[in-house]
Amino acid sequence: MPSAQPEPPHSHGLPARTAVLLINLGTPAAPTTAAVRRYLGEFLSDPRVVDLPRVVWWPILHGIILNVRPRRSAEKYASVWTAEGSPLQVHVARQAKLLLGFLGRAGHRVVVDYAMRYGEPSIGASLSRLKADGCTRILLLPLYPQYAASTTAAAFDAACKWLQQTRNQPEIRMVRSFADDPGYLAALAASVRDHWAANGRPGDSWRLLISFHGLPR
Repeated sequence: MPSAQPEPPHSHGLPARTAVLLINLGTPAAPTTAAVRRYLGEFLSDPRVVDLPRVVWWPILHGIILNVRPRRSAEKYASVWTAEGSPLQVHVARQAKLLLGFLGRAGHRVVVDYAMRYGEPSIGASLSRLKADGCTRILLLPLYPQYAASTTAAAFDAACKWLQQTRNQPEIRMVRSFADDPGYLAALAASVRDHWAANGRPGDSWRLLISFHGLPR
């Protein structure tokens, strides 16, 4: 049984402190075979991602995939890795910083942090850090517009696991999806208009086709 999270000092009457935790899928710690193997092992071991019975999936995962795929994937990660680190982690960190500034200018005094479902910083570690910083209300925002069990639910699972180990729990709220939120749609439209403004707009005979990543049924 995992031990409970240590509790920070608490005084009655302290004002509530709110935090927003941005959550993304994850990234290896480095573009190396060993780091990618650790990352894929955590990612592909999650039953939310691959829901085959373990007696079927485990030999495939540990006997084939984790022996073949990490080296190939590491080469691809190395081709996009930046001096600052993993592109995904770099951009999520920037999103958190920009959101903090945006909310601050709007008059909201909140803490903004980020976490990865697989890899570091983990959801549990980020929640512990926010709690130790005195945050009593935490909004979980998985950065997946459409809900899916293999993405959004997997993030919620990790948060719930942390809650099970925490005696004095903060208030937790979760954003399930935002694909049809007017603000999100407006941001997508603005990005298209910005691209056209910078690169020119196609003629009337052209049509814009937007495709989305899908999941098999």
